[in-house]
Amino acid sequence: MTTSNLRIACVMVGLPARGKTYISQKVCRYLTWLGINTKVFNVGNYRRKLYGAHQEHSFFDPSNSEGREQRKEAACSALDDMIRWFNQDQGIVALYDATNSTKERREWVHDKLTKENIQVFFIESICQDESIILDNIKEVKLSSPDYVDMDPEEAIIDFKARIDHYKEQYETITEQNYTYIKLINVGSQVIINMIRGYLESRIVYYLMNLHTAPRKIYMSRHGESMFNLQGKIGGDSYLSPRGVLYANQLPDLIKKNLGDKELIVWTSTMKRTIQTSGLLNYPKINRKALDEIDAGVCDGMTYEEIEEKYPEDYANRDEDKFNYRYKGGESYRDVVLRLEPIIMDLERQGNILIIGHQAILRCIYAYFLNYSQEDLPYIKIPLHTVIELTPKAYGCDEKRFKVDIEAVDTHRPKPTKTQTIKTKVPTKQELSHGTTNGTTPLPGASGEIVNDMGNPILPISPQLWPSNGTTATTITTPAPKQTSQFKQELSTFAL
Repeated sequence: MTTSNLRIACVMVGLPARGKTYISQKVCRYLTWLGINTKVFNVGNYRRKLYGAHQEHSFFDPSNSEGREQRKEAACSALDDMIRWFNQDQGIVALYDATNSTKERREWVHDKLTKENIQVFFIESICQDESIILDNIKEVKLSSPDYVDMDPEEAIIDFKARIDHYKEQYETITEQNYTYIKLINVGSQVIINMIRGYLESRIVYYLMNLHTAPRKIYMSRHGESMFNLQGKIGGDSYLSPRGVLYANQLPDLIKKNLGDKELIVWTSTMKRTIQTSGLLNYPKINRKALDEIDAGVCDGMTYEEIEEKYPEDYANRDEDKFNYRYKGGESYRDVVLRLEPIIMDLERQGNILIIGHQAILRCIYAYFLNYSQEDLPYIKIPLHTVIELTPKAYGCDEKRFKVDIEAVDTHRPKPTKTQTIKTKVPTKQELSHGTTNGTTPLPGASGEIVNDMGNPILPISPQLWPSNGTTATTITTPAPKQTSQFKQELSTFAL
């Protein structure tokens, strides 16, 4: 099986208010960020579209034959649309978001998808912690279309009755011939069975890193640097005098918004981020993966110098900024792949402050806010500004705190009209020989547009193991802070 015909359906399983939709949205956002064509099909949305949102709990009573048939019709409609999406839109991963709470329903879904040559991967979320369930009901379910304009207390009573109806016939996954993962109590225990491919293993590893504990993610660029003042890109310069002022005020800003809560600080290994973090009285980690995008032969130049010396490269980067790779350097696509392990680690953290660089923070911000590859390189991440993200069930709440210290504006808006020099973009073979036809030297810095638009950023190598090679395994995960040893133990499995 090749990447072009790899198709995986992640089928959710679980009682209502167990985080199935949260998991579906998170997995979809993660895979989409990696360039993998992914979509969620929520059966509840189909049910509301077909039969209306305001259905009392009796609609979900298994003894209600009319309600049972209508719910089955919604499930069929969502599944048919999902299959159509795989066939017509070259989908790679779909998430079928529904309860799928009986063996009979799972067998129906499994058989129908298997006939279409779609791999089926069940994801079951089990939660026995009533406080977590109640929090989920209050935060997510009461704001759903099912309970618009309804008294919150009455809505909670009705939704709990709906859960009880599902409990009457709920059957946990025990089918040993299915590929599945069970997440118990928000991943404190994980059971996996028959995980057969690389992409499935990446999804499993991602799910094992998720947690729902409240937290804040702070992001800030380094203070203004000397290279910023000079309009140069890249380099490893120190802060400007105004950048030093920002570093001096940053601890008070974080303290004001975080209080006495614990925080960990990540920086790159570059002088300007380390200098910006100098007065922060929190544990710090310098991470090479957070270094700024590598500008290759253009490092240390201004954009005006690049435009004058390498006009073709300057125009090509404006044409496709996400995929353009500097000669000897990186593209935004390369940076996303470099940051994928950072995202995995970030999902396990509590409160965290990342002091980074413009391109790096754009990529991380795009992951949390679900930006497209086309728009990612143009996200505004200004100097002397702290971005606060609070993860929620369906996204993130965002606040920005601007420190009253002037700084240069390094943002280059998206060109309204491409000014590309109409010459052929060099191939990798031509680049290696330095010619376009065997005799004529290439103009410019010989950067390249990596024509991978529409292809996954994460290399997909399905079928790492034979289909009968992985049996059920139970893993008890540690607390979110205990990451290093845990990741070492899983490295063989996940990578």
